[in-house]
Amino acid sequence: QVQLVESGGGLVQPGGSLRLSCAASRNIFSFNAMGWYRQAPGKQRELVARIPRGGGTNYADSVKGRFTISRDGAKNTVYLQMNSLKPEDTAVYYCNGDLGPLLAGYWGQGTQVTVSS
Repeated sequence: QVQLVESGGGLVQPGGSLRLSCAASRNIFSFNAMGWYRQAPGKQRELVARIPRGGGTNYADSVKGRFTISRDGAKNTVYLQMNSLKPEDTAVYYCNGDLGPLLAGYWGQGTQVTVSS
């Protein structure tokens, strides 16, 4: 059973920073891509950032220039550095391991990020 364990969430003031971590129980390069999603109350889960196996990154327009996704293959860990946080970034953030369109991927349990003064 593959496990993805997120950490690093919390309460932060607007303009502040947080770094989320997602530790995988298997080689992160065995996934087609690793991604971060978020779900705010009453809203659908949305893609925040994604890093494919072969490199490159994708970001939601709302976080471009503020968030950075990265990975450490030696630690099987994916990170999401979040800067200049805004109240609208408040959500539960989930790590995802994508296995492609024909297979169900894996999800972490989520970590709460709250941006408030």
